[in-house]
Amino acid sequence: MENSNSILAVKNLTKIYGQEPNKVVALDHVDLDLAAGEIVMLMGPSGSGKTTLLQLLGGLEPPTEGKIKVRDGEWQEFYREPEVSHYRRDMIGFVFQFFNLISALTAEENIALPLILAGQPKKKITTLTEEMLHLVGLSERSKHRPRELSGGQQQRVAIARALIHNPAILLADEPTGNLDSRNSIDILELFLNMRDKLGQSILIVTHDPYVATYGDRVVLFRDGRIVDEYSADQIVGENRSERSLYIMERLQSISNEPRSK
Repeated sequence: MENSNSILAVKNLTKIYGQEPNKVVALDHVDLDLAAGEIVMLMGPSGSGKTTLLQLLGGLEPPTEGKIKVRDGEWQEFYREPEVSHYRRDMIGFVFQFFNLISALTAEENIALPLILAGQPKKKITTLTEEMLHLVGLSERSKHRPRELSGGQQQRVAIARALIHNPAILLADEPTGNLDSRNSIDILELFLNMRDKLGQSILIVTHDPYVATYGDRVVLFRDGRIVDEYSADQIVGENRSERSLYIMERLQSISNEPRSK
């Protein structure tokens, strides 16, 4: 149920591909709220609907049914141009497993690109780009191109680019999937910093229970539905390793349950 602190509210969101007898229900009447300044981890078996949810929330695909509301905007019941382009540009930041940086541009140019494409004044672009470079710890690497940066540094550039226009929601699809453990932790700590300093609301799809321990809430998917969720204080364990084991056990339990018909 939507609450007064919601930055995102989703009602009855459904995505069906194809038609009978070959239709596939990728997302099945999902209701979800995201509070302002909350990090929510989306987990579940492959094909459970979590990435489909991110695609619908990001305006990359239209839902078959249901509606979405972001910030204090109107309920979005379907996607059409130019509204969906404005929605993606103004409301959503997207971070992927692969960094998707433009190789010919420097770090600062990659970060500034959304503002350049939006036609923002040069002074504003310069100021905001410098602020984001500082926030992600890359001020001294601003003139480096992607090939001159480590994987973790490239992902920091991608995160700064996703946040430079102050989106309502940051959507991240396996953002640590292409990183080693040390860089993964650095990126997760950066997300916490973005939540604490910017009040950023973040939805993260991950298969890794350890990554999920960095969330304020963990939401578990199965067969296109939300089947369980836990706030951080409900996850049993004295440290991240123990809490990740608890999350893994819950995922295995869900995977072993009989499939719904």
